[in-house]
Amino acid sequence: MWDRLRYWFDATMDRGVSALMAWLALASVSLITVITALVVLLTEEDTEANGGWAGVAWMSMLRTLDPGTMGGDTGGPVFLALMLAATLGGIFIVSALIGVLTTGLDARIQRLRKGRSRIIERGHTILLGWSEQVFTVVAELVEANQSERRSCVVVLADRDKVDMEEQLRLRVPDTGQTRIICRSGNPLKRDDLELVSPDTAKAIMVLPPVGDDRDTNVIKTLLLLNNRVWTGTRPHVVAAVQDSDNLAVARLAAGDTGLVIDADDFAVRLVVQSHRQTGLSTVCDELLSFFGNEIYIRREPALAGCTYGEALDRYELGVPIGVQGPDGRTLVNPAMDTPIGPDDSMIVIAEDDLLIKLTDDTPAVVDAAVVSTPSRRAVPDRTLMIGWNSRAPKIIRLLDQLVRPGSIIDVAAPRRPDEALEAGRDNLTVGYKACDPTVRRSLEALDLGTYQHIIVLSDESIDPDLADDRTLVTLLHLRDIEVSLGDPYSIVTEMNDDSNREVAQVTKADDFIVSTKLICLLLTQLAENGDLHAVLADLFDPAGSEIYLKPAGDYLRTGTEANFATVVEAARRRGETAIGYRIAGDGDRAPRYGVRLNPSRTLPLTLDEADHVIVLAEN
Repeated sequence: MWDRLRYWFDATMDRGVSALMAWLALASVSLITVITALVVLLTEEDTEANGGWAGVAWMSMLRTLDPGTMGGDTGGPVFLALMLAATLGGIFIVSALIGVLTTGLDARIQRLRKGRSRIIERGHTILLGWSEQVFTVVAELVEANQSERRSCVVVLADRDKVDMEEQLRLRVPDTGQTRIICRSGNPLKRDDLELVSPDTAKAIMVLPPVGDDRDTNVIKTLLLLNNRVWTGTRPHVVAAVQDSDNLAVARLAAGDTGLVIDADDFAVRLVVQSHRQTGLSTVCDELLSFFGNEIYIRREPALAGCTYGEALDRYELGVPIGVQGPDGRTLVNPAMDTPIGPDDSMIVIAEDDLLIKLTDDTPAVVDAAVVSTPSRRAVPDRTLMIGWNSRAPKIIRLLDQLVRPGSIIDVAAPRRPDEALEAGRDNLTVGYKACDPTVRRSLEALDLGTYQHIIVLSDESIDPDLADDRTLVTLLHLRDIEVSLGDPYSIVTEMNDDSNREVAQVTKADDFIVSTKLICLLLTQLAENGDLHAVLADLFDPAGSEIYLKPAGDYLRTGTEANFATVVEAARRRGETAIGYRIAGDGDRAPRYGVRLNPSRTLPLTLDEADHVIVLAEN
């Protein structure tokens, strides 16, 4: 029987602090009850002198709580002995109870600080996972929600809550009216996912974690979300995979309502397009971020009956880039004679949706400044690729589809990439030159003056920060060699951290591709407005119209004063949509690096030979 009682007592202790508190409270009550009963039975006079049994019970409780209370007691020896017993019992039992209460309260506070409580929010944005990109996403969401009175961003990651909050406060100090809430938990576990109240969220972003199994974790998270039973309106889910081979599986896991972006393919296209038209990444950065100009979709009944070409002159503020039908069908840079129906929506680039304004006054066009046909002739490219990583083979394959026949690309790397050299190409000849990218003599041996374009790839085999440091050294050597040669070539390079881009401006490279940041901007845009998916998919699809930076001399007579309305007209005559220009002299000045989107149509504008016009065109 004793063993059974002991086993039962041990089992109750396994229930934690609450069980221990209950036992100590019971022991305290029992002590007070026993002392009171003994005083009433053994000391009748002292009992009456202290107010009867109720008064004795009160005195016993006070002595268990405060041993010093006994110092003023008077009475018989038995009464004083019983009060001493109550005091001694209180020292051991009640003090233990107070200690357990303090420990339990501290444990509860620590649990709250660990972020294990469920949030009660509506219309919030959930970020699942933690990586360096979370700071970019949070900063963009804060900027996007500036006009809202109450907004909330919730981060769920398998990290310490306090540490996440401190890092976010350090990297994103000004959150405006947006509240940032962190919760500690594994997004791959269903119970942890419930902490962030996904049923009431407006959007869920799945951020790839750090490590080799990034895509695996993203796919499993998408499966968990897709198979979840939703009690309310299902929020749209956006995610990105790093390996193109995992794209189909990820989209299957996300279901019909999920949006999955191929980050690797996006980065490859940016590198290829930027090396042939520097400044593209800056244009994409502005269009995808919530700072500066953005893409809006809005109804314009006043344009019903007009053609798309006629609508280009109807905007005083804002630049139209396409038309979206009532069925969601999107046309970016459609044919100029495309009619606009009463139920159609216009796709417009503007600084804010409140700054989109129509006008009946067509801006004046300087016809004498318009160039009817481009004077340049396409020639084969000579490109040097310095470095090698997992994206290099895809870059070569895509270049082979875009360049003129007879073009050449030489790979300069410490090791020979046999898989790239052995494959057959239609328009491109691939060569190899041994090179250590950080050694000047090795770079000088490449005969850099014979190349038109240079691509510097980031080294994936080392830490990203160290890779950016080595890239910076390579860029400094390349620019110094160019000064001595007097034969300029364009340089496009990959960077891992956007903060290193400002440091690298001293190298005067033509363009920097921070693909991780651009992917985060793209995901944030889709999380805030899922309707933009069709527009952005069409805009970055090589089969349709894309963003190009073309020589200003193809549109305006260089050195002749005109205006941006004249640029729009020159582009329209070629079936293109002009959205801005880039001043070459400001190419190394942050934050726009010479890019001007949605400029004034009437202010005087003079472009030089080195400047570019930014257009949407088929090729």
